[in-house]
Amino acid sequence: QVQLVESGGGLVQAGGSLRLSCAASGRALDIYVMGWFRQAPGKGREFVAAIRWKDDKTYYADSDTGRFTISRDNAKSTVYLQMNSLKPDDTAVYYCAAAWVVAGTDPADINEYSYWGQGTQVTVSS
Repeated sequence: QVQLVESGGGLVQAGGSLRLSCAASGRALDIYVMGWFRQAPGKGREFVAAIRWKDDKTYYADSDTGRFTISRDNAKSTVYLQMNSLKPDDTAVYYCAAAWVVAGTDPADINEYSYWGQGTQVTVSS
């Protein structure tokens, strides 16, 4: 079992930055990949970024333009999503999720993820 708690969301003006945190607890975290997804009003949940806990390998959405950076802090069992140059289109609920790493795991596939946080709202004003 893995428990995930997100924080760091809020209201920010376009062009601003936010850093989201996902505190993870549970056993054997190094067998997981940790992902960030987001869901805008009226849209499906989409992949943003992921990081493999064991070796720090990162993955980003094909649409990524370098504004977002995922990282982790082993000592704090926390995964971060640094978001820069935010745009109104980035407004969404952001979710942290965990997936077991097995052969063929696709970090961008929402169906791979078994554990989810409660989400944190990010609102970007124009």
